Amino acid sequence: MNLRAVQAIYVNEMSRFFRTIGQSFISPVISTSLYFVVFGAAIGSRIETVEGVAYGAFIVPGLIMLSVIMQSISNASFGMYFPKFVGTVFELLSAPVNFLEIVLGFVGAAATKALFIGVVILGTAAVFVDLSILHPLAMIAFLVLTCLAFSLMGFIIGIWAKNFEQLQLVPLLIVTPLVFLGGSFYSTSMLPPVWQTVTHFNPVFYLISGFRWAFFGVADVAIGWSLLAIAAFFAICLVIVWQIFRTGWRLRD
Repeated sequence: MNLRAVQAIYVNEMSRFFRTIGQSFISPVISTSLYFVVFGAAIGSRIETVEGVAYGAFIVPGLIMLSVIMQSISNASFGMYFPKFVGTVFELLSAPVNFLEIVLGFVGAAATKALFIGVVILGTAAVFVDLSILHPLAMIAFLVLTCLAFSLMGFIIGIWAKNFEQLQLVPLLIVTPLVFLGGSFYSTSMLPPVWQTVTHFNPVFYLISGFRWAFFGVADVAIGWSLLAIAAFFAICLVIVWQIFRTGWRLRD
């Protein structure tokens, strides 16, 4: 494996992040604070606990997942689309690097950025509520796997998109509704039986449930299903990326 190539791509992508480090740090702090004002104060005053957990603390895993998923997709999709837009992707494809090294560089950088945002949100949330993490290793594993899996998804979107508008199409119209309807700010046990069944067809629901279990030891589904869901999603995205590079779809047009 050409580790120098991976490092070059990774450092180049991270340099763009560090140029706007202030914005990258301040934005999640402000948005997290607003979520706690709206959900924690307004709704939390009416719902004291959910499954034995204070409502303000209960929404923290969902809030982190929401931001991490969206950041992973946006960072990876833009990182891959911009070289296509300016034409430098052809230089990358003609260089002595294989698809795995390209993916490691772009996806690794996007996942690192999203992980940073997740840590910032976790630190901000700790200012507002008392947090306890029962399974810290599981929490880190879920966070890293989610960053990697959705960075792969964003990488695919960056290859698929033909303009800047399409970069936002999937995150806004598909991913965001799935996150909000996946139990980010509520427990599915609060829903009518019919909607509980519908929620089980939402793949993001399993990620949020597993991540919340790592914090509080409570989950809407068994932890095994959550691990299976994130592993399956990661594998599917990896196969799609491999197929794209094998065929040159949307890369050599």
